[in-house]
Amino acid sequence: MKAIVPLAKARDESVFGAKAVDLGQALRQGLPVPPGFALAGSIVEAVAGEDQRAIKKLAKSIGSLGGPLAVRSSAVGEDSAGASFAGQHLTLLNIPSADAVPGALREVWWSANSDSAITYRQRVGVFARPSVGVVVQKLLDPEVAGVMFTKNPITGADERMIEASWGLGEIVVAGRVIPDSFRVARSGEVLDRTAGVKKVAIRTTSQGGTVDEDVAPDLVERLCLDDAQLAKLNDLAARCEEVYGPARDIEFAFAGGNLYLLQCRAMTKAAGSRPASADVPATAVESLARVPLFADLPRRDIDQITRLFKERRFAAGETIAKEGAGGASFFVISSGQAKVSLQGRELATFGPGDYFGEMALIDEGARSATITAATDLVCYGLTLWEFRPLVQQNAAICWNLLHAMARRLREAQT
Repeated sequence: MKAIVPLAKARDESVFGAKAVDLGQALRQGLPVPPGFALAGSIVEAVAGEDQRAIKKLAKSIGSLGGPLAVRSSAVGEDSAGASFAGQHLTLLNIPSADAVPGALREVWWSANSDSAITYRQRVGVFARPSVGVVVQKLLDPEVAGVMFTKNPITGADERMIEASWGLGEIVVAGRVIPDSFRVARSGEVLDRTAGVKKVAIRTTSQGGTVDEDVAPDLVERLCLDDAQLAKLNDLAARCEEVYGPARDIEFAFAGGNLYLLQCRAMTKAAGSRPASADVPATAVESLARVPLFADLPRRDIDQITRLFKERRFAAGETIAKEGAGGASFFVISSGQAKVSLQGRELATFGPGDYFGEMALIDEGARSATITAATDLVCYGLTLWEFRPLVQQNAAICWNLLHAMARRLREAQT
């Protein structure tokens, strides 16, 4: 099976994820979905790991879309009637061209392996290595966007519940404004209109990415959807239920006067080895050799482990690991500085060559401290999903881990 296909040809949820497959089905049924491609988890992981053949294949496949683009996670098992990863897995908007997509894919891949996503997976009982499919689409520049439930998720009433705001819909999904809310009967009758407070809109920029833009004072509390638009949304809800079944959670946008479907998913019940990363620095190799878990390994084993690393970047002020949260990743700092704190008290500053999170590779336990980027930070990370198969296949590494754990246990008892 091809790892990159036009959205209309995405049919296998176990390969491309539910989001891509649902959008593919929508296109095949004539629903108004922006054009795009579905990427399998295997190609996303290869691109995130700087596999040059995969990067060239990606550029060749998606080049016809031009730009700007939206890059959205479609991880396998990401959204279902039992769990929703909304807010956990990353969406990147206004990627200027296909050349910038590899970097975006790396960020999306890491979002599925972030501490917050791991904690959520543990809580809903789907703690397994994520397969991170991705949807790459032509980006809209909407006047209005938002979310719609085809059944009231609060009361269970058989009516549409709609929330919307100016600009890109991510402002609604992220809960950054009080959106306008509407209740619409299946007949199309508008049951309720409530104006929100929409002081900020997310807009695209000519340089790529997005920016917060102040909303004009006269629009802050003006309803952003009129009756004609609500009628179109009601029709879209009916069509989505015909295609997918009842109780749907829909993301939509109005752009250029036209209504577009961005996502349609079930409402939640509760409302190996791969090619080496080309740029893993020598500091990562040297740092790994100093980690107690790996200190006695021969150089060839250290090299084998570092080939599994992927680059991850953090902005100054960003929380990398939070005390008490779940975690599945180990990091070595390549450049920049990070602050270490425990119960709000700062303990240390980490810099290039320092590492943290090694125990997450072993016990899936909670983070023991909070790590915050003091400056823009470049790290190289390893998740337990890559590390465990290596340990299972390498007795020397496994034995060294047993020794390290025994030492820690003895030290704790003295």
